[in-house]
Amino acid sequence: MRIAIDAMGGDHAPALIVKGALEAAAQWPDTELLLVGDTAAIEAHITGPKPSNIVICHADDVIGADDEPVKAVRRKKGASMVVAGQLLREKQADAMLSAGNTGALMATGLLVVGRLDGIERPALAPMMPTMDDVGVLALDLGANMDAKPEHLLQYAIMGSIYRSKVHGLEKPRVGLLNVGTEAKKGNEITKAAYDLLGEAPIHFIGNVEARDVLSRNCDVLVCDGFAGNIMLKAMEGAAGTIFTELKGAFGHSLLTKLAAAIMLPRLKTLKKKMDYKEHGGAPLLGLNGLVVKCHGSSDVVAVKNAVRQARIAIQGKLIESIAAEINGK
Repeated sequence: MRIAIDAMGGDHAPALIVKGALEAAAQWPDTELLLVGDTAAIEAHITGPKPSNIVICHADDVIGADDEPVKAVRRKKGASMVVAGQLLREKQADAMLSAGNTGALMATGLLVVGRLDGIERPALAPMMPTMDDVGVLALDLGANMDAKPEHLLQYAIMGSIYRSKVHGLEKPRVGLLNVGTEAKKGNEITKAAYDLLGEAPIHFIGNVEARDVLSRNCDVLVCDGFAGNIMLKAMEGAAGTIFTELKGAFGHSLLTKLAAAIMLPRLKTLKKKMDYKEHGGAPLLGLNGLVVKCHGSSDVVAVKNAVRQARIAIQGKLIESIAAEINGK
């Protein structure tokens, strides 16, 4: 299999992107990794002989974090992200990864890779951590700020297939994010979506509340991008604040420092649970090819885990399965 990596996208590109790709190449020699970007910049971070399963695909432009997504994709045809998308569209790659501009990656997915037939709006589907280390696939968490009930239905079907094909869950529980668990709770969109999900070929368990997500009250969490992104940022902010406060409290006195030494292994485990790097990246489901959005601050571990994630999805024929289910084939 072949995976295209936008080597120039992300806060630590190209250095850590290239290093992560090198580790992935060593881990999975059967996978060819196409590093897309400025050849000289990429080669500067390859020490020693280049692995045989690393291929450099030159791209002479970059889409920055401040670029307007759609304009950048249309005007910067030679940007590393766009070239990686072209490789995927032309079947020269089986997947593409990027830690670059999220909006630009969505635009690349829509304008370059293209949507699957029957999908109105692709969804950003990251894994949210849970206390049992299994995680919840949540979609959409930011690709679309407005959604119709029919879009939420498609998110539910795609998310269920993803958890089955990539994570091996036999019967993923699908929940609808709402302000209460009762069937008639919510706004008009969630009320209509509730009825649609109840008739879909999925294991729908009804409405779920955000406060229970970390306890894994479902395996797939369906929501619109506006509510989902607010929930995600609130959880990230709360986790960061808690760890900062704990660090300050444990350094307060000799007694608290001794307590910190005792608690340190458990706190490290908890922090790892909440670490985005352990999950690799978030797929953009609904595109005519596997596109994975890595965190903007992705390091070597995150890139390697994103490659692992893409490999599993390719082997499980994720895109083909979603297309077959959506189109009834």
